[in-house]
Amino acid sequence: MTRMPRLSARPASGRPRIAAYALDHARSLVFSLGKLAHAPLPTVMTVAVLGIALALPAGLFVALKNLQAVSAGWQGSARMSVFLHLDTEEQRLQALAEELRQRPEVAETRVITREEALAEFRELSGFGEALAALERNPLPPLVVVDPALSQRQPERLADLASDLEALQAVDQVRLDTAWVRRLAAILEIAHRLVWVAGVLLAISALLVVGNTIRLDIQNRRQEIEVAKLIGATDAFIRRPFLYGGIWYGVFGGVVALLTVAAALAVLREPVQRLAGLYESPFQLTGLNVGGAATLVLVACLLGLGGAWMAVGRHLREIEPS
Repeated sequence: MTRMPRLSARPASGRPRIAAYALDHARSLVFSLGKLAHAPLPTVMTVAVLGIALALPAGLFVALKNLQAVSAGWQGSARMSVFLHLDTEEQRLQALAEELRQRPEVAETRVITREEALAEFRELSGFGEALAALERNPLPPLVVVDPALSQRQPERLADLASDLEALQAVDQVRLDTAWVRRLAAILEIAHRLVWVAGVLLAISALLVVGNTIRLDIQNRRQEIEVAKLIGATDAFIRRPFLYGGIWYGVFGGVVALLTVAAALAVLREPVQRLAGLYESPFQLTGLNVGGAATLVLVACLLGLGGAWMAVGRHLREIEPS
């Protein structure tokens, strides 16, 4: 049976208390890791459950991040067609396009003259002979405006369209925001689903670690009673269990990272094939270094929190008789 870490002697007056305190924590850290190694099967099962519970919200977060990247690349659907009056001169058309390009809410502009608009319409519509019979060009000049990424929300697009329509040379602004509103609603629902799933699975991770630590405390009840009889404090007895929860979190976070990476590896090739069919440069991305570190840190905090709840509740119930 694995024993509790031995009690440290009272530090001598010349010995730094901080060093003694750090040594006690180092012993508890190594002791808790050794305790997990002495029970490989229960440890692997607990770590696997934790890893799966953490991999699900992490995978949903990665999926949401890739979905946002795809939606950000759909620039054509967010373009505005700013139609000018028929009598607008080309010099004024170019000046207006340059003026709009200088606005912070506009990423790019493109000028289409009346002749270019007529040529494009003739090519796409198939009514070339009918258009040739017209005495004058009925199509107005226009400026195609690509809004900045920060302006792709439906409300901001509507405000930008209203501002452009108020300009003197502008006759009409065409913008279909229905798809933008639908996409924003879908992304908002997905974002909230990720948070709901994350919270629920975080609670399950706390319960898993807490139950594991509770069983460990019950199995070592006599050992804890003896330790209290010889003067061990609750803080000293609690310490290895807390570090055990942290170890569970570390290993569970690593398993979650490996699970998400494996899922991305399976999906990357068909996703790239699908993107190629749409002539899109999109590539599936996973967690970056900061995201991976955050996942492991959250897993450690969940492991520590579950261990703290279990130890705080059950350690007080154990008293030497």
